[in-house]
Amino acid sequence: MVSQLDSLKALSQVVADTGDPAAIERYRPVDATTNPSLILKAFELPGYQPLIERILEEARDEKSHDADHLERIVDRLSVGIGSEVAQLIPGRVSTEVAAKLSFDTQASIRKAHELVERYEALGIGRERILIKLASTWEGIRAAEVLEREGIQCNLTLLFSDAQAQACFDAGVFLISPFVGRVTDWYQKETGQTFSPEEDPGVRFVRQVCERADRGGYDTVVMGASFRTPEQVLALAGCHRLTISPALLETLEAREGDVDAKVRFTHPEAQPVPPLEENAFRWQHNQDPMAIDKLAEGIRRFADDQACLEDLIADRLAN
Repeated sequence: MVSQLDSLKALSQVVADTGDPAAIERYRPVDATTNPSLILKAFELPGYQPLIERILEEARDEKSHDADHLERIVDRLSVGIGSEVAQLIPGRVSTEVAAKLSFDTQASIRKAHELVERYEALGIGRERILIKLASTWEGIRAAEVLEREGIQCNLTLLFSDAQAQACFDAGVFLISPFVGRVTDWYQKETGQTFSPEEDPGVRFVRQVCERADRGGYDTVVMGASFRTPEQVLALAGCHRLTISPALLETLEAREGDVDAKVRFTHPEAQPVPPLEENAFRWQHNQDPMAIDKLAEGIRRFADDQACLEDLIADRLAN
């Protein structure tokens, strides 16, 4: 009997939400995603210690230690680990622009260029990477520019229909609507638990898929932030699903066929007029969950970046 994971792979591309080489080799995903939280975890993995120590040693030898010194080391680590991951997968690795730049379009573009240049210096072409940006108005505008330059993007922290539509309008390559964090918010607000079919996070991502299909948009929809295997299976058929090693293990251990719950029927395209900035902000503002979770997500990623910089500073001092 085939495992649920193998059955799922026949319906959706599976992306590993980890930088752990052992997990990537075991589950054989097409793509992989990284963020500051996952880079922090890499500090605990023996396989990355030579890479980390080499980058830190290079940083110790640098004469210039300005205010951005630690941030540049984080970039080197992100790209170094991303390059290692790229050797293990056939597809792409997502690398994140610092969360503190989420409301600065030009700074996000500059940071994306720096990350791409670092990858290319290591022999990883831009066709193997996705630049990960928060789905703020400014982040979406940065992605629009980068996409025109041939630098494809992954727009993350996506919680509202307005965010999804603005990404479609901008021609973004891939969006990551969140499942678990949406559900977390509704469970906290209502005190309810939800079946997979009633799950607010699942229903939100299905709605995004329907919007993409109905509008004829080329943007790839990748469900993210799963809490349970049932949430994953409820989105079987979504273009891509980024899944943690713990849930990949559960799905691999279960036997049984998986049915498609999301279907792209490719009807005659009915795109809607592009959202202007004022309409985007108003529509996004009408969704309390989206407002809360976007702000919280940016703070979390920024906190993880700060923790990573503190860890680097400690290692450099010893």
